[in-house]
Amino acid sequence: MGNKVQGTLLIIGGAEDKQGECEILSRFIELSGAEKSSIIVLTTATQEPERVGREYFNIFKRLGAGNVEVLDVDSRRRANHLYLVRLIDKATGIFLSGGDQLRITTILGGTAANEALRKAYLRGAIIAGTSAGASVMSNTMIVEGDSEEAPKLNTIKMAPGLGLLEEAVIDQHFAQRGRIGRLLSVVAHNPYIMGIGIDEDTAVLVHPDARLEIIGSQTVTFLDGRRVLYTNVSELSPGQALAIENVILHVLPKGFGFDLIRRTPLREEPVKGENNENY
Repeated sequence: MGNKVQGTLLIIGGAEDKQGECEILSRFIELSGAEKSSIIVLTTATQEPERVGREYFNIFKRLGAGNVEVLDVDSRRRANHLYLVRLIDKATGIFLSGGDQLRITTILGGTAANEALRKAYLRGAIIAGTSAGASVMSNTMIVEGDSEEAPKLNTIKMAPGLGLLEEAVIDQHFAQRGRIGRLLSVVAHNPYIMGIGIDEDTAVLVHPDARLEIIGSQTVTFLDGRRVLYTNVSELSPGQALAIENVILHVLPKGFGFDLIRRTPLREEPVKGENNENY
């Protein structure tokens, strides 16, 4: 197993603020180099690439981005085009839109664009994704799951992701769509995996040292299964309810972080003069 993280990721839970202060998207522009940035928006996941691409182009330019290119990579043929690879090679920031995460992996997986994306990540470009673009960041991703019932066998379907984040599975629109049950199912299937549920208008900024910083207006839920004492997932028949004991749960807002290596929450240093008895 290599490092959990090697570059910088901005993983967004979806429905990020696009009208007000745009805290999350502004951070993306800043980390991409602001007016010196060269940003690529990949609309592969969406069925409305023109509308989505235009929306992010206008937002990023309004927030002070330098060069912004919107690329509708909707086929594996396009994903292997040398022109696309050259653009990715020059990018300081790459943004994956929402939509269907399976479109990202089935179109990009194993292509020249996928390899260029990984090289960009390793050389220090920031890779951001929202909604489906968030789910696809990890080695294994959720592609389907029932949010309306108690967790049961076969209530989730998984598939390989882009593999930029190891030992974790991302779920998005988390609290808003009641997805804790399906993330618990993921952890029950493999307690070594860290389940990370990101609310809307919230993001985790993943630094190369595997330290996560939480930004945005809502919360991030962490489910750590390494100390699970028992789960019946291997004994279930389809439709039977899941049992899982001793999951560690953290719910953290902006101002907190998380150490993926130690699996412990982090707090920002208190402002001088403030009560610091909890630090």
